Amino acid sequence: MTVAMILGALFALLLVGVPVAFSLGLLGLAMLVLGGFSPLMAPQAVLSTLDGFILLSVPLFLLMSNVLLRGGVGRDLFSAVQAWVGHWPGGLAVATVISCGLFAAISGSSVATAATIGTVAIPEMIDRGYDRRFVYGLLAAGGTLGILIPPSIPMIVYGFVTEESVIALFLAGIGPGLALLVMFAGYAMAHASLTGMGRSPRTGWADRWRATLRATPSLALAALVVAGIYTGAFTPTEAAAIGFAAAVLITAVVLRTLTWAAFREAAMDSMATTVAILLIVAGAKVFGKAITLYRIPQEISAFISDNVATPALFVLLVGAILVVMGLVLEALSMVLIMTPVLLPTAMGMRFDPIWFGVFMVIMVEAALITPPVGLNLYVIQSVARSTLGDVARGALPFLLLMFLCVLLLYLIPDLALYIPFKL
Repeated sequence: MTVAMILGALFALLLVGVPVAFSLGLLGLAMLVLGGFSPLMAPQAVLSTLDGFILLSVPLFLLMSNVLLRGGVGRDLFSAVQAWVGHWPGGLAVATVISCGLFAAISGSSVATAATIGTVAIPEMIDRGYDRRFVYGLLAAGGTLGILIPPSIPMIVYGFVTEESVIALFLAGIGPGLALLVMFAGYAMAHASLTGMGRSPRTGWADRWRATLRATPSLALAALVVAGIYTGAFTPTEAAAIGFAAAVLITAVVLRTLTWAAFREAAMDSMATTVAILLIVAGAKVFGKAITLYRIPQEISAFISDNVATPALFVLLVGAILVVMGLVLEALSMVLIMTPVLLPTAMGMRFDPIWFGVFMVIMVEAALITPPVGLNLYVIQSVARSTLGDVARGALPFLLLMFLCVLLLYLIPDLALYIPFKL
């Protein structure tokens, strides 16, 4: 009954338009007061949260992402990939998926990936006769790779909440991220073949190398960030700082596409997003403190243990819960609210916490293309000037592919765990 009342109060606050951060913080504070606990726990929880070193990587990765976005890096990546695979069946769609994966490896942001590649790819694909809904769904889903292929801001937050290694989480995301990329590309090729889409003309070798040369600095940046984290040369926070500095160097000096006005715009957007993220983290920390004192995670864990007999049923139940939560909450809120509640039970069933983090991120990916609050749907709607319904319908097949990826992850845990622990 207590859990139902708390969830009902939270949903009521969200439905009347109270921002997520304040809904969580106010509800958590009210629970502390009503439960007879000291309200001073709220500011103490906030202060203990915001001084975390790992959270410094969030604004730095956002800065890197926005600088690359305004420096036109996405256009260069798309042109280079298209030059090599554009003549395949569904080549433009495949180029779009690969470009999303590459940009994801240097941005860590789902929204930035969808916006950057979408701006270039949507008009190009529609001009070549691709179905509009398919194009919109492909870009919305392709953008979600930004939070699975490292670096990933939701993984940073998950690692911060659980005190697990962010480096291990990043490395665990590589296998499922590549698997999802291959699934998206395979579906794109099958769709193009079934709908009779023609192929693009084969690009000449000179043009291929010219396009590749222009994209090389950006690809080198992706390799630097991932390799540096993998080898332990620098921490995720240091990787974010180095990545930001390299992004400025590439766009302002090498490519000369970043103006002072664009840099200022990137900084302002990053600041606004950082403040929003940190407010959500702070609000979720107060809420998490309250539900812990009310012993709600323990009650839910005991309920699941008594009524859920197998790990498969647990994964199915958690997946269903996260899908429902995704209807009303955005990505970071889901990670912050549900991780303290679900992780103890998952570990009680002997799921690896790193594996569970990857599983949660894939489900958060699904939330990003699930109406009514799927952020990527709104991004593509804005870029394409289309309707939310068209984008959502186009994203449905890719949502099913994400669920298939979750099934593969359950059947083959090493899809996530092999690189960080066995390679």
